[in-house]
Amino acid sequence: MIHFAEVPSLFGNDGLKVVSRPASVDMSMHRKRLRDRFANCGAVSVQDCELLELVLFRALPRQDVKPLAIALLETFGDFNEVVSATPARLGRIDGCVPAVIAELKIVEAAAQRMARAKIMQRCVISSWSAVIDYCHTVMAHRDTEQFRILFLDTKNTLIADEEHGQGTLDHVPVYPREVLKRALELNAASIILVHNHPSGDPTPSEADIAMTQKIAGAAEALSITLHDHIIIGKSREASFREWGLL
Repeated sequence: MIHFAEVPSLFGNDGLKVVSRPASVDMSMHRKRLRDRFANCGAVSVQDCELLELVLFRALPRQDVKPLAIALLETFGDFNEVVSATPARLGRIDGCVPAVIAELKIVEAAAQRMARAKIMQRCVISSWSAVIDYCHTVMAHRDTEQFRILFLDTKNTLIADEEHGQGTLDHVPVYPREVLKRALELNAASIILVHNHPSGDPTPSEADIAMTQKIAGAAEALSITLHDHIIIGKSREASFREWGLL
């Protein structure tokens, strides 16, 4: 015998039928609301977690991406750190599949390309803030040291931006001869040196100062001007010129 009290009721206390919405419907509505808010109000209307969700929607079209967005932020700290993290580090996060990593790296590449476009073929001296912004975008969140050189012509227009060394957490090999050789190949009239400190503190080390002095001396002998050496930290930078080291 079946006891009707044991059968789950499809009706509420008032006798009306209760119909639960599938989770996929709620997820779809959440995605639409978030996209609409971003489209209508811009980036200022979304938090880091929501911005990450918008990026992850494309990689995981049928999955609730909020838990992954939260996990990424808890691991790396903020949106910039997430998109700048290496594929190897991202891959250690549960749910961070290759499609997710690809989307994050696309965002990083787009940000770097946009920042670079603001300084290429322009007078660096009059676009100094854009140069600093570009260097921060490319280098501030790296977990190893990188050494870059900005090559300028006689009008201080940026003609090339090149990476000239990858290093470890606290060291990157730099060879003055190779730096000046490349400057001569590009017919550069002046250069700006840039490297990052993954520790976050841009204070020049003794090794940084010694290396810069060697390059400055070699550049002067070849009538090439060393405008500055900029060290990029997490949230600030140090200029050798401003510190009186050049």
